[in-house]
Amino acid sequence: MYPARFHYETPRTLEEACQMMAYYREEAKVLSGGMSLIPLMKLRFANPSTIVDINNIPDLDYIEEAGGYLRIGALVRNRDIVRSKLVLSRHPLMSSAAPLISDPVVRNRGTLVGNCCHADPQGDWATVMLCLDGDIVAASLQGERVIPIRDFIVGPFQNSLRPDEIAIEARFPGTTSYGLYRKIERKVGDFATVGVGVALTINGGMVERAGIALTGVGPTNIKCDSAERLLLSGRPRNPGFIDSVAKMAAVTASPRTDHRGSKEYKQEMVAVFVRRALAEAGVMRSLSMPPEAAGPTVTASYPAPVPVLVAAPSAASSAALSLPSPDRPGPVRPGPVRPSPGRPSRFPSILKGLKRAFRKYHS
Repeated sequence: MYPARFHYETPRTLEEACQMMAYYREEAKVLSGGMSLIPLMKLRFANPSTIVDINNIPDLDYIEEAGGYLRIGALVRNRDIVRSKLVLSRHPLMSSAAPLISDPVVRNRGTLVGNCCHADPQGDWATVMLCLDGDIVAASLQGERVIPIRDFIVGPFQNSLRPDEIAIEARFPGTTSYGLYRKIERKVGDFATVGVGVALTINGGMVERAGIALTGVGPTNIKCDSAERLLLSGRPRNPGFIDSVAKMAAVTASPRTDHRGSKEYKQEMVAVFVRRALAEAGVMRSLSMPPEAAGPTVTASYPAPVPVLVAAPSAASSAALSLPSPDRPGPVRPGPVRPSPGRPSRFPSILKGLKRAFRKYHS
């Protein structure tokens, strides 16, 4: 199906774009990546009379740190976030989520700001924003307005932008030392059946900042306030502490049974993902150590093997290892590996079977 006819505008400046939005208002839609808007128009679920394409506006594709915030411009593509070392060093959760956004085609064109404006309950970036307490910056002819993400998304596919406003930036306060985003999808590029984001700052053996949010298990993306407060509380830590946090996050979810899975299955997967993330972050290990004994926190994004550095033996230690002893007259030289007498090798029987099959096939 083809989209309905529409008027196409390509402003060259942000002020010009704001003037167009003030003129067309509800009849216009802003186009940045188009990965959500264009499919909706092709299905006739969205029928705007005017499209305002902001891709020709300069200086909206920045990733920078300023004023205590990590700032992401409206035209920053998902692939740019994947490759950004600044993003990884400030908020590892973003670097963990970015490679999981849909498929390579969508990551090459789609934008973080556009995904948040779409307000899909199964969208990934809104969950990341909730974990990190992010804001959306909107611009209009009246100036700029900062909207916390909790106030920005007001319902399924609904945001709090005024008809004359354009979302131009997403910003994230401070830094975090650990972040992990995981989700279940039936195939690559599918919507999330369940998604969980966890962001932490652990310093001196204490959790100083915690963010847990969920994807696809409610009418909108969900922030787990109770689970976060439990992580930040001064309660005594015990072996079941992580399970308590995970179960509290699962209770916060409000999924529905559908073709992707039952309500109980989705809640259980929320608990599993939260439990795994906290275990990987070493929450219990860090919290059980006194502040003076706690070492530096390891910054991690998506799972990667951590190399273990082992000092090479010195010449003196190598010589000492080769010195003869009363029980061992000389250095032991490795000999051929022989099979254990109690466990005969299966190779002869396998070889006989292959020979029989070969003769039968060629007879």
